[in-house]
Amino acid sequence: MVASTGLAVAAILLMAIAGGGAWTILSQRQLARDELSARVESAGRLLVASVEPLLGAGNESAVKMLLLNATKEGEFRRCRLVGEDGELVADGAPPKVAVRTKGSGPARAEPIPPGELSDPRYINASFEVVTRSEKMKLELSREVVYPRWAGWEAQTGLGAAGAAGFIALLLVYRRLKRRLRGVGAIGEALRALQRGESSAAALEVSGRFGPEAAAWNQLISEREQLRKQVAGERAKETLGTRGDVKADLAYACDALWQGMVMVDDRLMVRYANGAAAIFLRAKREAMVGASIEEFVKDPALREAIRGVASGTVRHRTTIEMKRAEAEGGGVLRCNVRPVRKEDTTASVVVMIEDVTQQRVADEARNSFVAQATHELRTPLTNIRLYVEQAIEVGDSDPAMRAKCLDVINSESRRLERIVGDMLSVSEIEAGSFKLRASDVRLETLFEDLRVDFAATAKEKGIELRFELPPKLPPMRGDRDKITLALHNLVGNALKYTPEGGSVTVKVEADPSSVVVEVIDTGIGISAEETELIFEKFYRAKDKRVDGITGTGLGLALAREVVRLHGGDISVRSELNKGSTFTMTIPTMAEAA
Repeated sequence: MVASTGLAVAAILLMAIAGGGAWTILSQRQLARDELSARVESAGRLLVASVEPLLGAGNESAVKMLLLNATKEGEFRRCRLVGEDGELVADGAPPKVAVRTKGSGPARAEPIPPGELSDPRYINASFEVVTRSEKMKLELSREVVYPRWAGWEAQTGLGAAGAAGFIALLLVYRRLKRRLRGVGAIGEALRALQRGESSAAALEVSGRFGPEAAAWNQLISEREQLRKQVAGERAKETLGTRGDVKADLAYACDALWQGMVMVDDRLMVRYANGAAAIFLRAKREAMVGASIEEFVKDPALREAIRGVASGTVRHRTTIEMKRAEAEGGGVLRCNVRPVRKEDTTASVVVMIEDVTQQRVADEARNSFVAQATHELRTPLTNIRLYVEQAIEVGDSDPAMRAKCLDVINSESRRLERIVGDMLSVSEIEAGSFKLRASDVRLETLFEDLRVDFAATAKEKGIELRFELPPKLPPMRGDRDKITLALHNLVGNALKYTPEGGSVTVKVEADPSSVVVEVIDTGIGISAEETELIFEKFYRAKDKRVDGITGTGLGLALAREVVRLHGGDISVRSELNKGSTFTMTIPTMAEAA
């Protein structure tokens, strides 16, 4: 790197010296040419001033001598007088010294070659000579001869400066190279380190490279000492870890959410973590050293622990036991498995896990499948029966056929709503439940709602009333989803209202929101269940609900739809008196 930099600087210096020398020579030559041109100009004016009176007096011999002397003294290669018509009047350049004489024939002046006029080696000048009888032209030409040593002083100075520069550059180069030898050696060591070399002897550099090398060697020495120190600490940690394994395992086991109990072959508890003590409703300090049978009341679990501890059972056994309500209730799943003797003094490990929520979810899912199957079977059965009846009556009884078609249409729409609820639940679970916003005409929506439930209300003997304002504001939202929410609210009100009751759909609107109240005189909801009914698959604990079909999805879907529109659903209810569901939706809200 240093050598290439030095060569580049030397080349630049040489180019600068050469350029300076060339510029000096060109400047000197231009100066000499300008000086010679000024001399030719001055000599021409003097000759014109001398020739004009001589020609006026007719003394052409004197003119000839004057031109001859001027040619010799001025070292002109051409010095002549030429008339207007190109006639050579007088020429002072030997051996063509001539003068025009009376009676002699005219001599023609040889024209100047065009190449000579543009040749930088010659200086050509022309001056006008005016006499009484005619105008003439004095032509002068001189060759430019540059001195052999022109500008030698400047060239010498430049050469001396260049030599001094080279000497200074050489001194700087040698000093820089000496200073950078240590840096170069350190660079080689770094490259070796990058290639994977780790030996301190291979990475150290010679101390003759200066203070940088000494500092580098000190770093390598400290690095080697640090490596040895780290290796020693790791060895200590490895040796010390073996003594702390039991403590670390105890901390790790205490962090588990599953309960873990280790039992020896005498059925004595050797270890129990905090979760196990909670599940078995005992203190951990009291469990260790005591018999496991004091804390396990389930006979099947006791028998499984005895079998594994005695060695008669060598496989894992899983047992689920239900706890009494006095013990906190729920379902516990216990895994009993043997432990190798050489690893620990215990011979049995019991893992305890609370699976109450899983069982509740399983029951809810099974109940949903049963309810959904029943809900789907009912409209399908009605559709099949009325299709058969319509086919049977044919054209003989138009009224009966119209009734069959009306029931088929109603049941198919009911079937469509059930399937739509199931699809909406799957979309909610997948996180893809979205709105398709458009303009919603509330008058048409509530009129369709009245038509859809009029037959159901009449069949059950329930009075269905709609209290609407004279004018409803425009609304932006997903019409199908809003219809789904209202269908679930009104359908539930009709479903849980006994015969002879009433259901009122009351609507209040302003420019910012629409409030819909569905008021029924049904069986009502207990206070502790007013929020639970909005959970998926949940059905009230009231015994009267068991005889009414339902999936437990309607209210959950309705609240999800309304909240996506920026609103909400609330409920006020009293057992045996009825319920009021209030749905509030902003009229111009964007989808959430």
